[in-house]
Amino acid sequence: MNGVNRKWYDGMAYQEDWWAVWLGLIMFCAGLLSIWGIDAVGWFAKPTTWVWGEAGVFYKASGKAYKGMSQITSIGITYIVWTGLVCMGAYFQKLNMKKFFLGWTCLFVITYVSVAVGFEAHLSAPINKWGKYGLTWGLSLGSGVAFILCLIVGLIIGNFIKPLAAFMREACKPEWYIKTAIVYLGIKVGVMSMEAAGMTFELALAGACATFVAYLLFWPIIYVMARKMFRLPREWAAVLCSGISICGVSAAIATGGAIRAKPIIAVMVSMLIVVYAMIELIVLPGFYNAVAPDQPIVNGAAMGMTVKTDGADAAAGAILDELMVAQAAARGINWEPDWILTASIMTKIWIDMFIGLWAFVLAIIWVYKVDKQPGTSTVAASEIWFRFPKFVLGYVFCWFFYVAIAMFAPDIIKAAGVGAGTVQSPMRKFMFMVTFVAMGCITDFSKLKGMGRLALLYGVALVVIIAPIAYAVAYIFHAGMMPPLVGS
Repeated sequence: MNGVNRKWYDGMAYQEDWWAVWLGLIMFCAGLLSIWGIDAVGWFAKPTTWVWGEAGVFYKASGKAYKGMSQITSIGITYIVWTGLVCMGAYFQKLNMKKFFLGWTCLFVITYVSVAVGFEAHLSAPINKWGKYGLTWGLSLGSGVAFILCLIVGLIIGNFIKPLAAFMREACKPEWYIKTAIVYLGIKVGVMSMEAAGMTFELALAGACATFVAYLLFWPIIYVMARKMFRLPREWAAVLCSGISICGVSAAIATGGAIRAKPIIAVMVSMLIVVYAMIELIVLPGFYNAVAPDQPIVNGAAMGMTVKTDGADAAAGAILDELMVAQAAARGINWEPDWILTASIMTKIWIDMFIGLWAFVLAIIWVYKVDKQPGTSTVAASEIWFRFPKFVLGYVFCWFFYVAIAMFAPDIIKAAGVGAGTVQSPMRKFMFMVTFVAMGCITDFSKLKGMGRLALLYGVALVVIIAPIAYAVAYIFHAGMMPPLVGS
C-alpha cells in the first residue's frame, strides 16, 4: 500500500475534491471584497417570483450595487464567469474540454429554465404572499419546487432522452458541484454562527455524537447481514456495507481501494447507491415533513445519516428545509431558513470526515487479518490524509473565518455580509440546482436489472436498519431543537 511515494499535496491540481475547494475559495475571496466596499459577486443572477400570464422578470442581479442591471446581462455574466471557472477545473482534471463545455452549457440552460418555472407564484408563493401576487389559489411549495423540477427534468433526460444525457455526460459531475456548494455552505454556517453561536455549537456537537453512534451500529449489523443472510463474499460485503452505512460512493470507492477489491465491485455498488439515493431524495423529504412536522432538526439530522451520497443528501436536505419552512410559515411560525439543511449537511460532514480513518482501519484489517500473506506491505498512516474528503477543509475554513470575524472584528460584520450573502445563498443554491439536473441525467433506473441480491440487500438494509436507527439516533440527540425564528 505504500508502494507509490505520494506527497501530501498530490492531487491539489487535478482532483475533484480539491477543485471543489478552489471554486469555493475563489468566490469566498471575491465575496470578502465587500469589506472594502467592492461588491464583486453581486452580478450573480438569482431567481424571482413571477406570475403566469403577466410580463415579468424571472431573474435579477443579487447585489444592490447592480440594481439597474437587466436580467439578460446578469444571466450572461453569470454564465460567462461560471463557465470559465468550471472549464478551468475541467481542464486540470483532464476532462474532454469540448464535450465538457457543450455539456455544461446545456446543463446551465436547463437549470436556469427549470428554476424559473419553479419560481412561478402559483407553485412557490406562500399563502401569506398571495395578495402580493394577486393569487386566489396556489400550492405554496416554496422554492423547494424548483429543486424538485430540476431533479424531474434531469431524471427524464437520464431515462427517456438518453442521447441528450450522453451528450451532457462529461459535464454531469454532481459530486463536484455539490461539494462546491457545501464549501459555500461553510460561509452560511459561519454567518449563522455569528447570529446564533450557541445553536450552531449545539448542532455540531449533537451531530458528532449521532454520527459516532451510527457508525458503531450500521456497519457491523449490515456486514453480518450481508455475510450470513445474503452469502456475499467478504470483499463485496465490505464495499457494500461502507457504501450503505457510511457515505455512499466515496466510502465504497475508498473501501474498495483500501482492501484491494476488484474494481467492478466498487463500480456496481456505486451504481446501486446512486439509484437508491434518487429514490430517497424523492421520497424522504415529503415523508419526514408529513410524519414529524414538529421535529425539523431531527428530520434534517436523520436525512444526513440515511441518504448516502453528498449530492443527494444536500439536495434532500434542501427540499426538506424548503418544505418545512413553508409549512411552518403557513401555520404562522417563521423559522429561519437553512437550519434544517445545515443539520443534514453537518451530520453528513461528520460522516465524510471519517472516510479516511475508516478506510485506514479496514486496510489494516485486510492486510493483517483477511489477506494475511508473507511479505504483505504495511499500511502508512498517510492513507488517512489521502482518503480524507478535501472539500471538508474548504467548508470548515469558510465557517471558522466568519466566526473569527465575529470574534475579532465585529465592526465589519455588516460589510462582510454583503458579499457573503450572495455566495452563501443564491450562488450556493444555484450549485444545488445544477447538481439536481446532473444527478438526474446520470441516473438510469434500468441499471437495477440483474443486480438481484445486491439491490435486495440495499433495500432491506435501508428500510429495516438504516432509516429506523438513523431516526432514533437523530431523535435522541436532537429532539426538541428548533431553528431560530426570523428576527430573533
